[in-house]
Amino acid sequence: MTILALDTTSRTGGVAIRSHGKTVAAISLEAPDGFAHVLFPAIERALGEAHLRLEEVDCFAAASGPGSFTGVRVGLSAVKGLAAATGKPAVAVSNLKALATFGARAWRATILDARRNQAYVAVYDAGLNAVVPESVGNLSEWLQSLPEGEYEFIGLDRGAFQPPRDLAAAVAQVAENSEWSDPAVLDANYVRRSDAELFWKEDR
Repeated sequence: MTILALDTTSRTGGVAIRSHGKTVAAISLEAPDGFAHVLFPAIERALGEAHLRLEEVDCFAAASGPGSFTGVRVGLSAVKGLAAATGKPAVAVSNLKALATFGARAWRATILDARRNQAYVAVYDAGLNAVVPESVGNLSEWLQSLPEGEYEFIGLDRGAFQPPRDLAAAVAQVAENSEWSDPAVLDANYVRRSDAELFWKEDR
């Protein structure tokens, strides 16, 4: 089983290939101006590093958000195109769920900066099942609302947001145990409306 995964959901991203249960290639990207012009060269580099041809990939996966609305669309569009061109399945993976793979405890609270004084949040168990569903809101209020228990906090370090690294490899790991589907049905996981929509609502 070989999976090629993309993450283009923030200023940093990456391409990773997972084969036979191991990450065999990982390319980190930093693209403040967007990933469109660097993504496919990075895919070629990752395939070369893994000594694979595109046709040998069994499934394509993309981080589906929450994150940059434009970045999410770039990654999903790329995966849809690659999967359609090769006749292979695809999967969209939540960033919050992918973050949970970095944990080691039974309950893993995953947190991402949503800006506007808010955070994207969720809690997953060791099997990556959602214990507390994904949502967006005030972080302090959400932390106070959690059921009693011992949590491992991922994405937060001493009260400050900690941007995820190597998320593409985590996306590939989640995809390995996910249900693959027709690439045409992949959808973004925005969790909330775009800033443009929010500003438009506030201005009315």
